Amino acid sequence: MPGAEVVTRMQRDLVIAARDGDLEAYSQLVRAAFPRLYGVANLILRDSDRAQDAVQDALVLAWRHVRSLRDPDAWDAWLRRLTVRACYKVANKEKRRKEVEQHVTLDTGSAVTRDHSAELAEREWVVSQLGSIDIDKRAVLVLHYYLDLPMPEVAEVLDIPYGTAASRLHRGLEALRETMRGPDGPDGSDPDLVLRRTP
Repeated sequence: MPGAEVVTRMQRDLVIAARDGDLEAYSQLVRAAFPRLYGVANLILRDSDRAQDAVQDALVLAWRHVRSLRDPDAWDAWLRRLTVRACYKVANKEKRRKEVEQHVTLDTGSAVTRDHSAELAEREWVVSQLGSIDIDKRAVLVLHYYLDLPMPEVAEVLDIPYGTAASRLHRGLEALRETMRGPDGPDGSDPDLVLRRTP
């Protein structure tokens, strides 16, 4: 794909310039990466303010250590890893916080066929339930389903063995399935399928 090669080449040039101390090149890299990093952090931390703090911490750390990045093509993976680690640090600082829950029940009795609004409500419900899962399982779910990373790469980003990542994915999905079977969960849904439909 020629367009992707141009973007990759441009990004590589920007990373090299940022390594040489070019703040404008670094700013361009940050502007391009911020929305995706914020999305990941927000899904992991389930709080927009804490997500912004985590991304900001990761970006500051990236600027401080960009000279140590040997391979400019590893920029995205390196930045993701820094962001996930920053999410863990922010989460550990605020282990206990007040959560407000909204319980929404779908009226599935009147629906004969599934429509897009039901799928959207189901997806939103599953995403809202991510907050009830511990951060280790949540991070694996977000990296695998939101960023669409293969499990070996998820393990690498989190710096854990592949088996641990796979186990956390399985336990996280089981926790979501159990929540879905509860009185407030949508009936007959599989969180694996719902998460795969999440943009």
